[in-house]
Amino acid sequence: MSNEAQSLHRSASTTVAPLVTPAGAGILHLGLGSFHRAHQAVYTAAALQSAGGDWGIIGVASRSRSIVDALHAQDFLYSVATIAPGSTSLSIPGVHTDAFVGAEQPERVVAQIADPRIRIVTLTVTENGYSYSPATQHLDLDDDTVRADLRGGAARSTIGQLARGLQARAAAGGAPISILSCDNLAANGAHTEGLVREFLHELPGSEALDALAFLDRAVSFPSSMVDRIVPSTTAELRVRVSALLGARDEVPVPAEPFTMWAIEDRFAGGRPAWEAGGAVFTDEVGRYEQMKVRLLNGTHSLIAYLGALSGVGTIPEAIGLDGIESAARAVLRDEYEPSIAVPTGVDIRAYESELFERWANSALGHRTSQVGTDGSVKLRQRIPEPALLSLRGGEMPHLIALTVAGYLSCIAPLPGFDPGPHAAAMTDGARERLAGYAASARNGRELAQRVIGELHLFGEELGAQDAFITRVGELIDTIQRRGVDHAIADAVSASRTTTKEMQP
Repeated sequence: MSNEAQSLHRSASTTVAPLVTPAGAGILHLGLGSFHRAHQAVYTAAALQSAGGDWGIIGVASRSRSIVDALHAQDFLYSVATIAPGSTSLSIPGVHTDAFVGAEQPERVVAQIADPRIRIVTLTVTENGYSYSPATQHLDLDDDTVRADLRGGAARSTIGQLARGLQARAAAGGAPISILSCDNLAANGAHTEGLVREFLHELPGSEALDALAFLDRAVSFPSSMVDRIVPSTTAELRVRVSALLGARDEVPVPAEPFTMWAIEDRFAGGRPAWEAGGAVFTDEVGRYEQMKVRLLNGTHSLIAYLGALSGVGTIPEAIGLDGIESAARAVLRDEYEPSIAVPTGVDIRAYESELFERWANSALGHRTSQVGTDGSVKLRQRIPEPALLSLRGGEMPHLIALTVAGYLSCIAPLPGFDPGPHAAAMTDGARERLAGYAASARNGRELAQRVIGELHLFGEELGAQDAFITRVGELIDTIQRRGVDHAIADAVSASRTTTKEMQP
């Protein structure tokens, strides 16, 4: 055992509840990032504390060797720092039994899925990791990695690995297994299943028949909704955590106190007692998804883009600006909330109040650049349906239009406009393509038309809404010519006028 592992074991025995060593590994997790380690791993630790069992987790990092090396050096122990204003508490989940890099050992990913001891595969690979077209919602058969996976050899896409692993599992006798998506995709269980089935149907001849029959009889794809704000780990956090532990932890994870997990209880091969950690098993996962993806994530995106354009680096700083807070409250209450069905037993006013408390958690330091990253995929999940609902009712969703205008101003600014360093720090797979559109656009209306109306970045139906495209273009021009504060004031004022006109 390394010095780091010995120190963390000693710290664990004195600062948190005694570690419960898993009897074995029953879960394979794809996407060994901070979110998984501060969310599913914590719930699994609680389940093992409560009921024991062979529900240890084998973690698969997509590409990063640093996290894998650090976990090996620390005997797979790390700390979760729960951060609130004025306090930081630590826990050590201790549920991982192994970790490796999927890009380096793609054949092992498939082999682990086929291993009958693995009964659940969980995923946090982000929306980008599913190799699907946001416009069609189907498997992207033009993706080079997907095409290579269909030809054979070691599968490297997430969907290819799932399909090939289930194919191998079926050939080996077919022990029941569940595939549990923990990413922000609508109906993520059904969506993942559909993509896996599409992949198998693309295989030649009768190659996939046994696997498809196996899916029908022994594989489940429950949906889930996950929620916890988990910022990036910083050098400062490592120093602070090490001081609290009295031991060096190279891979601590910061997280807010709030955490939620709503899960559809359909597990073909059993599951841990995740309810011991507070997980909710429900038939209303879709309602929880809508509530989270629109009220939390949709509003979060607005805050991030407006904050970056205002020159602030963190979400608490952004929500502390009066104009951004007003915009956030308006988009949440007037444009997102009417589009959701509230889950049974949830007090929506209390939930809304808690959201603003979470965003204002200055001790957490969640960065606008992190929240604003990958908007081309994230916004496709968050804005079209609420926007279309307003438009069909004869109302303009001014704040959703401002969200899109803020996004495009950050990622694809018009010539001569500098969105600032926080916008520049956002990464997005569509940035280069969108920047090309912006470079030749004469104004915001032209940029919005190209991106929304022609590229269909947010779907074909929203791309046909000329009034919405025009409004986005107006707000882009306002941001460029008069500044983001004027654009916020314009959108909030228009939204208030619309809301007032709607009142009896």
